[in-house]
Formats: sequence, structure tokens, C-alpha cells
Amino acid sequence: MKKSTGMMLGTVSAAAIVLAACGGAEANSEEQIIIYSNADDEAIEVMESTLDDKGYKGKYLIQSFGTSELGGKMMAEGTDIEADVVTMASYFIESAQTTKSMFVDISSDLKPLDGGVTYALPILGNVGSIFINTEVLQQKGLPVPQTIKDLTDPAYKDLVSFPNIMDSSTGWLLVQAIIKDYGEQEGQKVLADLISNAGPHIESSGSGPIKKVKTGEVAAGFGLRIQAIDAKNEGLPIDYIDPTEGNFTLTESVAVVDKEGDEALAKEIAKVIATEARGGLLEQYPVALYEGEQVKDEHVPAYLKKWDSTLTVDLLEKHQAFFKEAQR
Repeated sequence: MKKSTGMMLGTVSAAAIVLAACGGAEANSEEQIIIYSNADDEAIEVMESTLDDKGYKGKYLIQSFGTSELGGKMMAEGTDIEADVVTMASYFIESAQTTKSMFVDISSDLKPLDGGVTYALPILGNVGSIFINTEVLQQKGLPVPQTIKDLTDPAYKDLVSFPNIMDSSTGWLLVQAIIKDYGEQEGQKVLADLISNAGPHIESSGSGPIKKVKTGEVAAGFGLRIQAIDAKNEGLPIDYIDPTEGNFTLTESVAVVDKEGDEALAKEIAKVIATEARGGLLEQYPVALYEGEQVKDEHVPAYLKKWDSTLTVDLLEKHQAFFKEAQR
């Protein structure tokens, strides 16, 4: 249910509040919609500015969580969760709806490319790719990798970095590509060799690898394709390579928690995020999610692929077990 500002401050620590759309007297006099989000700062800024521009300033409050933390709250609390609106990895929303039936219908005229569901609207998409530091590759005399498997070459020992699927959903993009292309048996060896090559450079954060590639600490990494495009456009010696195993994608969606009929304002805000904020989010995360959306050629990966079944928390846990086995 909606919470007044006073109630909210009484139950949430100040440290947990990343962005508070508080409008002084306006915020104190009106109830606020509580939005829980796993989105990064750039996405939250787009949501906030759009909501403010559309007249919702002071009517909402955004709290930021890590994906695992927010996913755990959703799966544990269901409709008892404090949030009225959630923006979250779509697979977590899918699993929470299946097990907790915690979201209400927010059907709209939007036409998601993947068909979509009635209880969530996609708001942004992420695509994985390899990226390289061209100067380091040249200094080390390393070949330019064309595949994820190329990064298992002993020449890349301690010179490759990727996110850990146990901590980062970006790491799941890597594991999906390996299993899909090589199967579980050969894929296990590919992943084990990659883990060995990465050594201390397996990162808990999805943005960890691009940071190490930028500084030249490693020669190559795996992560979000847009991060490498941005680095290249900044003039850094960074390039991105679409691995032939596939550029897999993950989406994030917005959903409204079932508050026993008290969801009118929450639905308005969720739809503003999915529609009015979509343009800004598409600039930050150039992945077309709806019919009619266009992105620049450089943002279209060469080997765009998706997992052949719905992504769920159960599937994630299966792939995390695959990763742990490869670590042995």
C-alpha cells in the first residue's frame, strides 16, 4: 500500500535511500508511491526526471537495491513487500509472479517484441559482448579474440576478466552463450579454462571487467556491449567484438504490486516509466524492446540470441550450479 513520507522515513534507513523525489511541503502533504529498483544510477536518473516532468514530483520515492537483494525480498515477501512498484530483472518478476502471484495487470497498447505479459512492461535491455584493450593486445602480442573460447587460450592467462554469475546477472549472459553453443559437457571445459585464465579477475560487479580493460590491467573482458561502445566513443583504446557464441540479452521490467485494489497511482507511475521514460532509457540501453523502435547500426550486435525458454530464477540457479562445477 502507499506510504506517507513520514511512515517511509520511519521504516527505511537513510543509507538505503538512493533517490528520494521529495518536493518539500508537497511531499509531506501527499502519500507517495514506493518504487523498489535494481536499476543503475543512470536508469534511475532517467525515471526520476521523466516522472518529475510529467507532474509526479513528490508523489514517489525510489529505493535502490542489488538484483539479488531485491530478488530475495520479492521471493520472500510477495505482496507483503513495502514497494508499490518494482523495476527489476524480468526473470525475477516472472518467477515472483509464478510463485507469489504478487503483481496486478498493467496491460497497455505497447507491443513488446517478445510478446510480453500482462503484469509487467519491459523498460530496458542489456546485451553481452567481448571487449578488448587494443593497446594491451598489441603490447602482449595477443591475437584479437573472435569467440569466448578464444579467451581460454593460455596466452590470455591472467589477462581476461568477466563477471561472476553468482553475483552479477551480466555473468549470466556469458554462461548462457557457453552452454547454448557448446552444450553442457564441452561447455563445462570451456568455462573451466576461462575461469583458470581469469584467475583473480572474476568480478562481482557487472562493470568490473570494463574497468579493468580500460585501465589495461587485463587485455580482454566480457560484459555489457554498451559499456565498450561508450568507452570507444570516448576515445579510449577499447573495441568490442561480438562473439560467435552469441550476444545474449537480459531485460528489466516494471510491475505493480497487488495492494488489494489500491494501485491506481502506482499503475500511472509504472506506465509513465514504461512509456515516457522509454526514450531516455533506450538512449542509455540501446536495445529495441517494442515494435517500431530503432537503434543505431553500431548498437545492433552481430549474433543477437536469446535463451530458448523463459528465463527464471530456477534456470539461473541451474546455471550457477554449472558455474560452480566448472570452478572445481
